[in-house]
Amino acid sequence: MKFTKIIASIAIATLVLVSCKKNTTESLTEANTETNAPKVKQPIAAENVQTASFTVDGMTCPEGCAKTIEQKLSDLNGVEKAAVDFEKKTATVTFDKTVQNPESLTKVVQETGDGKTYKVSNMKS
Repeated sequence: MKFTKIIASIAIATLVLVSCKKNTTESLTEANTETNAPKVKQPIAAENVQTASFTVDGMTCPEGCAKTIEQKLSDLNGVEKAAVDFEKKTATVTFDKTVQNPESLTKVVQETGDGKTYKVSNMKS
């Protein structure tokens, strides 16, 4: 009788572990699919397209600073394209003026650092 209880306990424990692992794997796969899915940019109506160019001071490297700022700007809703040139210390952003504005772009760049590292100047839109 004791032997049967041990076998039953092992079988139940194995069943629980296997079924939990399967659910966890499925959940992780679903989560990865959602986060890795490419964002689909909606086309901007021609009359709403605006381009802003500005200077970004405080960048110390092209890979860390410039690429991070470029990615943050590119990920914004309403931004069609963002390019940051580390050598020239400039950024150019093409965006939907009904969704974004130069002030919101400035805020995103400055908040990318600690709020003190990157400074935006010479905004031209």
